[in-house]
Amino acid sequence: MASVSCAPSLAEPAAYLGVAASVTGRRWQERCVGGLVQTHIAKMVQAYGLPELLARVLAGRGIAPDAVDRFLAPRLRDLMPDPLVLLDMEAAVDRLVRAVRRGETVAVFGDYDVDGAASAAMLADYLRGLGLKAPIHIPDRITEGYGPNSAAINTLAADGATLLVCVDCGTSGHAPLEKAERSGLDVIVLDHHAATEVLPPARAIVNPNRLDDLSGLGHLCAAGVVFLTLVALNRALRIGGFFGPGRPEPALTNALDLVALATIADVVPLSGLNRAFVAQGLTVMRHRGRTGLAALLDAASLSEPPEAWHLGFVLGPRINAGGRIGDSALGARLLTTADPFEAARIAAELDRLNRERQAIEAQAVMEAEAEMDRALTGDPARSVLVTGSDAWHPGVVGLIASRLKERFNRPAFAFAIRPDGTATGSGRSIPGADLGLAVRACVEAGLASKGGGHAMAAGVTVRADDIPRFEAHLSTLLGASVAVARAADALLIDGSLSAGGATAETVRLLGRAGPFGQGAPEPIFALGRHRLVDAGLVGSGHVRARLRSRDGQAVGAICFRAAERPLGLALLNGIGREMHVAGTLSCDRWRGAERAQVRIVDVAPADS
Repeated sequence: MASVSCAPSLAEPAAYLGVAASVTGRRWQERCVGGLVQTHIAKMVQAYGLPELLARVLAGRGIAPDAVDRFLAPRLRDLMPDPLVLLDMEAAVDRLVRAVRRGETVAVFGDYDVDGAASAAMLADYLRGLGLKAPIHIPDRITEGYGPNSAAINTLAADGATLLVCVDCGTSGHAPLEKAERSGLDVIVLDHHAATEVLPPARAIVNPNRLDDLSGLGHLCAAGVVFLTLVALNRALRIGGFFGPGRPEPALTNALDLVALATIADVVPLSGLNRAFVAQGLTVMRHRGRTGLAALLDAASLSEPPEAWHLGFVLGPRINAGGRIGDSALGARLLTTADPFEAARIAAELDRLNRERQAIEAQAVMEAEAEMDRALTGDPARSVLVTGSDAWHPGVVGLIASRLKERFNRPAFAFAIRPDGTATGSGRSIPGADLGLAVRACVEAGLASKGGGHAMAAGVTVRADDIPRFEAHLSTLLGASVAVARAADALLIDGSLSAGGATAETVRLLGRAGPFGQGAPEPIFALGRHRLVDAGLVGSGHVRARLRSRDGQAVGAICFRAAERPLGLALLNGIGREMHVAGTLSCDRWRGAERAQVRIVDVAPADS
């Protein structure tokens, strides 16, 4: 199925199948290069009995032969650190233990995205299970904006809260948290966003991306940080004799479905502990024990066992839809409810909002792409793309930025401009360009009133008049790293397949190297010289195709969101021609039958 040779290590590796510039302008290169990689492949095959195709995928991702077993079966027991390695964790746990023993009301303040909803739901579920009141507040994106605000905090305190826990936010919430502390409300922050040297006042700020945190856990999303906090809290309560007859110890593994969902949806690196979170979280999710997630799976008509990509492309967008264009609290309410009727109602509403969001997004993306096409025609060397409109809904600017980043392979920011002259923006980045740090630098330079994020995504609030200065400063900060990242942007090919080798069995074999996501790319294979026997539009701008090898074998293929782009047009206009096709493999399940299909990511004429 896969080619068995690896190219020698060269300063400029040979173009795979001779593709120096594909339809999308990318050079194809083999991922498995160098003698050491070849040695690792051979050892995995000979000493560990792995199929060569799987060995190639693992070796191409830097997995050494003696690490194969741990990589293929990531387990929390092997990868879990002691939570106390996180700075301030001990102080956070001590305050939470006191709250539990006293039966205090603990208010949970979360962000309006999947990570925030999952983090808030996880913490509230745990505390409520111990008999505490744990109200959740998710701010409205338009009227309250990101992060803690004084009005909401005052309301929570008036309702009896004595401890406020900010999850997936709070690291940059200086003014509101100062006011909370002055009013006697204790504050704990459980976050992962980029931080500055000066932190807001709080009893504890647990954030692996604090400048003074040496835990090495900066790849965690907020839900991962919350889970570690619950592990430490649970241990402290156990040691203190809190659990016993009539008060069973909570099963923390039941929360891993939420950690997996947030880890994939927040696009954090899928390595180390995060791989174990997702692998074991998917197992929990497949048991359908969480009423809200089961209802959302049904609302999305997902009958097959969920896989990692379903979390990012099926479940995540629906949960996010509430925070983007509807009620921001819907996601957290869905994830905490045990009432199947309430869960079905919320899931149906989120599904409806997601369809509405898709229509709003499509129009805005079309406008943004047209503007950026014109801008790059006049200045092809632009390193950062920034756009904005007073006609765009604030809830879709992150999606606009994501589409611009995908199409033009540059960090991108999109702004929704309000009538009062303020602009709320969201950005997405490419590997190698840390957007979160750049945004914090813009805040420190006075170009934005507030902002933050992590390497791949960030949010910011600026005056509309300051958008050009913000763009210029961002370009200065990121220009060099973007240039390096774009220069090295080759499409890495894991091996060659033919249509006959693209089977459901092959998909299952490759799945052993998963889960795949940010920092753990899905294997890409090249189908060399396959004839495009059919192509047509399907769904909302997708292109479905059928490929046939020279020995007569055929396989179906799909190319997402490509209809009006060079890749999609090449397919629609290429029926009858031989092409080199690059893509990933997936299983298309229909009425109980499985068949492999190719998800096309690039093509090149076979006669080029």
